[in-house]
Amino acid sequence: MDEAKLNDFMGKLVSDMGGAAMLANMIVGEELGLYRAMADSLFVSPETLATRTGCNARLLREWLSAHAASGYMEHQDGQFRLPEEQALALAVEDSPVYVAGGAVVVAALFHDKDKLLAAMRGDGALAWGDHHPCMFSGTERFFRPGYRAHLVAEWLPALEGVVDKLRAGAKVADIGCGHGASTVIMAQAFPASRFFGFDYHAPSVATARQRAADAGLAGQAEFAQASAKNYPGDGYDLICYFDCLHDMGDPVGAARHSFQALKDDGSVLLVEPFANDHLDQNLNPVGRLFYAASTFICTPNSLSQEVGLGLGAQAGEARLREVFGEAGFSQFRRAAQTPFNLILEARK
Repeated sequence: MDEAKLNDFMGKLVSDMGGAAMLANMIVGEELGLYRAMADSLFVSPETLATRTGCNARLLREWLSAHAASGYMEHQDGQFRLPEEQALALAVEDSPVYVAGGAVVVAALFHDKDKLLAAMRGDGALAWGDHHPCMFSGTERFFRPGYRAHLVAEWLPALEGVVDKLRAGAKVADIGCGHGASTVIMAQAFPASRFFGFDYHAPSVATARQRAADAGLAGQAEFAQASAKNYPGDGYDLICYFDCLHDMGDPVGAARHSFQALKDDGSVLLVEPFANDHLDQNLNPVGRLFYAASTFICTPNSLSQEVGLGLGAQAGEARLREVFGEAGFSQFRRAAQTPFNLILEARK
């Protein structure tokens, strides 16, 4: 046995356990508004923060100390400060780097632990709708900042001729729309176009309708419960899949339905978690996060549906190209990318 190697691994385990404990503390801070109360990036005592938030000062001191020990906050003479950079990630929901919503997704993994144990011992199936409710709200809040930052400014312009169509008035389908974050963002940017969001999870469809109504888009963005293989309509100029195709049991069937529903000159926008084509190329922090999430969410959801292809969150561009080629598409390319997403375009 290599004792140095053992010690290095034990250090990693302790670090990971501390990180997991900090995610729980992050959820507490997010739900109680503690980060927002410190978003001015000024030093504050636990007692002052308690007055601002109505929370217990002694517990706040422990919570703040955990953040200082983790490098999330600065400490000086009994006072604590959330630096501007950390505030962008933890306190400012409109920030493109806001990630606190992701901690809520992680919370759902622990809530659903027993369900995953049953899936592991059985057929591998755990349907999206059977997750803890915080999975749905956390997923929206985790992905929405990236959509706000990149979708209209970068991803849509990277597609061939799509922005001009949207400005003139296009028909768009958003498949697996969830709470409608991506649909609403596009509808707000392109008022001449019509947007139709489809999701098989009825509670998410209801939330999406409310989001559109709140944004004054009820007549421009419509939502309905439907699967990726049977949503209604044809003649779409653009069909979008935002971080959902790999979760589907039959992604080839979904892509084939899109092929039939598109105009001849239409486009598919496929946004998927960033991945290289081979496991050894994904042994990095992003791959670690997405493989771990895929174990609980993406792959068991696929296995719960017909076909159960089980692409997983790290399918990679080459495997996704195969899916769309099998569905009949002749053109497939990487249009853009971020550290967290591949942005792919498919055409007939």
